[in-house]
Amino acid sequence: MDRRLFLSLMASFPAAPQLSEPPPRVRTVGTIPLPAPYEKQTATLVELYLPPGAPSGAPHQHPGFVLGYVIEGEFRFQVAGEPERTLRAGDTFYEAPGAHHLISASASALRPARVLAIVIAGSGQAITEPL
Repeated sequence: MDRRLFLSLMASFPAAPQLSEPPPRVRTVGTIPLPAPYEKQTATLVELYLPPGAPSGAPHQHPGFVLGYVIEGEFRFQVAGEPERTLRAGDTFYEAPGAHHLISASASALRPARVLAIVIAGSGQAITEPL
């Protein structure tokens, strides 16, 4: 996917409102059917809220590729075959289709992490599959 398509996807969503309570752990914030030549695919934008000190989410995989952006905090991240990384606000990541995502958690015992994940997968497919 080229940079212009990614930026147009990001620009199509307004800023999230400020909430007095933490948002749900996983919240789909939008879906966009993609234009030709990607018309059989959909971009699903998901916000992850990872509470401080909580255990990692369950290992999983995605049928399509994932582009991620750390909105807030520090994010512990690992896919199979790669070392664990700590990503900070402003950092980005990529997951190949079918990669085994092993670790997904806040890296802090005091602060949550918020992440925006964009999953590009076949239209009508579930975007997350347990391992």
